[in-house]
Amino acid sequence: MEDKSTITRRLAEYDRTISQKYGRIAGIDEAGRGPLAGPVCVAIVSMPLDEDKLIIGVNDSKKVTEKNREKLYEEIVSIANFYHVELIDEKVIDAVNILNATKVGMINCVDAARDKIDVVLIDAVKIDTDIPQINIIKGDATSYNIACASILAKVTRDRIMLQLDQKYPQYHFAKHKGYGTKEHILALKKYGKCEAHRNTFIGHFVGEK
Repeated sequence: MEDKSTITRRLAEYDRTISQKYGRIAGIDEAGRGPLAGPVCVAIVSMPLDEDKLIIGVNDSKKVTEKNREKLYEEIVSIANFYHVELIDEKVIDAVNILNATKVGMINCVDAARDKIDVVLIDAVKIDTDIPQINIIKGDATSYNIACASILAKVTRDRIMLQLDQKYPQYHFAKHKGYGTKEHILALKKYGKCEAHRNTFIGHFVGEK
């Protein structure tokens, strides 16, 4: 099994190879496509790839503990060449569907960075942009920049869900972050939906057709 240092250096080496060919790179990833509530969060980031500036422990955000994600988030934003985060709320998600909402966030991220990059690495999704893109299956486990973006997106979204937990404590958003856990579904059946819920996701849980 690879240790943290080996994983981080492997991800960074992939990005160095891309950078040598294309120039300035950035990674994009999202968090929150699957939950029943809250926004989808999209982040773009461009990280220095010098060996002495690598943040050991960077990996796919799903493989990092919440405590370590918070620590890595602070390190990433402190040394990033640049970063930008987009939030696409539940109203847009209901209006255009979750995939298109995610693409809106990704396009907005690219637009915010277009004078700073030559190519963008995206986790799986292909978007409509004139900036060259490389779409990578399991990109957050392949690219250092995408992994960093996944951490920024995940931490940002989790913090929003903690705020929503304060506003709507009956749903226990702090525990499940809006995902369709048994506890969340039981709360939906008992209390109905709140304004943070995605109507197109939760209709059958609350008796809507």
